[in-house]
Amino acid sequence: MDLLDAHLVPAVDGVAFGLLLFVVAAGLSLAFGTAGVLNLSHGMLYAIGAYTGAALSDGTWGGLALGLAAGTAAACAAGAGLSAATAPLARRGHLAQALLTFGLALVGGDLLIQLFGADELPVRVPEALDSSVRLLGHRYPAYRLCFIVMAVLLAAFGTWVLTRTRMGAAVRAAADDPQMLATTGHSPRAVHTGVLAAAGALAGAAGVLGAPIIGPGPGTSENVLMLSLVVVVLGGLRSLWATLAAAVAVGEVQTLGVSLVPDLAPYLLFAAMAAVLVLRSRFAEPAAAHGPEGPSPDPVARLRRHLAARLRRRPGGAVAATAGDSAGSSAPLRASSRREGAGYPPISLPFSLPRPRGAARRAAPLLVLLAVLAALPWLLDAYTLSLAGSALALGLLAVSVTVLTGYAGLPTLGQTAPFAVGAYATANLAQAGWTMGPVQIALSALAAALFSALTGPAVIRARGTTVLMITLAVGELTGAVVNRLKSVTGGADGLVGFPATQALWGGEGMFEESELYTYALVVAAVAVAVTLLVLRSPAGKLLTGTRGAEARMRASGHPVGRYLLVAHICAGALAGVGGSLMVTVQQYLSPADVGFEIAAFALLAAVIGGTTSVIGALMGAGLIVVTRDWVAGSWPGHGPLLLGVLFVAAVYLLPRGLAGLRGGSARSGPEPGLPRPGEQHPPAPDPTPAGPAGKVSP
Repeated sequence: MDLLDAHLVPAVDGVAFGLLLFVVAAGLSLAFGTAGVLNLSHGMLYAIGAYTGAALSDGTWGGLALGLAAGTAAACAAGAGLSAATAPLARRGHLAQALLTFGLALVGGDLLIQLFGADELPVRVPEALDSSVRLLGHRYPAYRLCFIVMAVLLAAFGTWVLTRTRMGAAVRAAADDPQMLATTGHSPRAVHTGVLAAAGALAGAAGVLGAPIIGPGPGTSENVLMLSLVVVVLGGLRSLWATLAAAVAVGEVQTLGVSLVPDLAPYLLFAAMAAVLVLRSRFAEPAAAHGPEGPSPDPVARLRRHLAARLRRRPGGAVAATAGDSAGSSAPLRASSRREGAGYPPISLPFSLPRPRGAARRAAPLLVLLAVLAALPWLLDAYTLSLAGSALALGLLAVSVTVLTGYAGLPTLGQTAPFAVGAYATANLAQAGWTMGPVQIALSALAAALFSALTGPAVIRARGTTVLMITLAVGELTGAVVNRLKSVTGGADGLVGFPATQALWGGEGMFEESELYTYALVVAAVAVAVTLLVLRSPAGKLLTGTRGAEARMRASGHPVGRYLLVAHICAGALAGVGGSLMVTVQQYLSPADVGFEIAAFALLAAVIGGTTSVIGALMGAGLIVVTRDWVAGSWPGHGPLLLGVLFVAAVYLLPRGLAGLRGGSARSGPEPGLPRPGEQHPPAPDPTPAGPAGKVSP
């Protein structure tokens, strides 16, 4: 009883905090489950309400009511604007949506800071609520008890709207069968806009009412977004009551967990998120493995299709390509496999691979880029040259994202995890006296590869948006470890002051910017060359076939899971090399260098480049570094705004990346981020969408 009494107040705090997260996460779940929009700017909608409510709060009931009305209306309008912004991307998949909304979040966050200031705003509540009441012998803030009541009423009202009103019926129909909704005279586009506007209104109202709990300030939107994503992942998209239970559980972990197990509290949330996602993917067969007719719950039917595929093989060992093998397949080409001797025949791929060209012609763009990079020490000043070295490090991270996203079909937001492993490995090796560059590179790549081997089984089973969420959880867990493991990482202070790296045995440590840049260029050139050789080899063709024709690969007996795991490990090693280079070039390391923002930048660089273009990924990384550190230097304080504009412009203007500007297709198979063959497409806001990503019902 004494233990329960001591933790009573944190437990009630957890309920209040969880209900706040529920109000926010309900809007996020509504937007994703019904409108099919993966909205990474949802935290910004909360911040709009929080800042507006705080600015209008004056300690009176009228100020609270005015702030609630204004904040809700502003966030509602922003949600409607978000609907218009994401409508052109409805058929491009969740990856484009995530990048666009993240860019809009950067723009909106910068505008909010310019409008309301960079300091956390105080929130004044009515005097009747700015007091405490006695709760089971303890004093507790009256406002939080009032908020608990309001959140419960809001949950009940939302359930009633979804189940008992024509509006709710239209929303549920938009998730279940948009075509049928259109035949009844209702516009799915109008429902799409209304859903996102309602999601924005929920976030804005939560921001106004939750400002005394999570005050408006720097980092508020990111914190709220991450916690809301955890709630949605744990609660799912099918029930508001499940979302409510997950939100309360998250609130209790955040408050009671800190009180009971403070050392484990930072890891509990994202560990739970990763565990739930992995378990769900374990109990669900990969969608891409089912073929165009979708997953079948009947194992006999799956076996029958498998045997039919084998019977269609030609005597030469190839699988006959028929019109029913894969939806939308035409003129397939057979990808040769060196595994024929092991019993794995060649397969027919339902897409066209680029025609072979001369080695010199294929290498020409890379040689031109290498020549330009090699000339930079004679063209740039020391500061700009250091930025170029950082761009090479980020470029290797972007190339590793390209390997996973563009070739393996596993869009990732967590490649900063092996990147961090390689970076901290190099920093600790240097502190221990291991300053030889090749040794640092090799050991950092090995450490990152081992890390990817451990986390790979949790990633390769999932597909699509689930991969994004799992890798995001892995990245956030790694970030929590970085902040807590001070003896290895230096915690929030980072690491600095370690010995300089030696390029060769017996050489001196590198201090000059030109030396550091030349070292980074040589390492990056070797890493990229090896990557290109592997991707253009039969092994690379098998990986491409795994992404574009997984069902046929499995039917041919190829170990798809093994291919994806090897790709995940190799991409992790490449990211580890990039992390090692970053430490060598910067001569310091902080948690911000390996955080979520860097993961988003790397994914953007891959998209700018064209998702399957290694050179494009390097150029995209350079463009991001130039925008973030060089262009923003002439407009101090507006780096996030410029990056946000770059995100938005890249999504709209470069749907196939820089490689697509050449007039040919730089990719083979479906665009990463789009559903694979046999998967459902996200719903489009028009009368003939391709199908819902999920549904929200009470």
